[in-house]
Amino acid sequence: MFAEKQNSNYNNILGVLVSLLMGGLAGAVTMLLMAPQSGEKTRKQIQEKSIELRDRTTEMLEDGLAQARLDGKKITRDGRRKAKELLHHGQELVSEQLEHVSDVVKAGKKTIQNS
Repeated sequence: MFAEKQNSNYNNILGVLVSLLMGGLAGAVTMLLMAPQSGEKTRKQIQEKSIELRDRTTEMLEDGLAQARLDGKKITRDGRRKAKELLHHGQELVSEQLEHVSDVVKAGKKTIQNS
């Protein structure tokens, strides 16, 4: 269940990043093709926009990875906590069963001695 949620979060982040990248590229290309200016100026703008888009994408990926790491740590911490709870509960059950078995053995000995 935890892995499913983490995978879903990763897919959502990846989808947003791809959408932003595609939208940014489409907008930049449209703007540059529609602008009445020289080819040299257009190439310069394309280069600048490409660098800007690359930097934003890198920043978003780093943020997404940081969030995924935090989520992973939280899932690990929660899993360890739950494992400790289950271990404690299991130990309690074993203790109860041992007491029950001990009581049964005592009752059996008493019955044998009274026979």
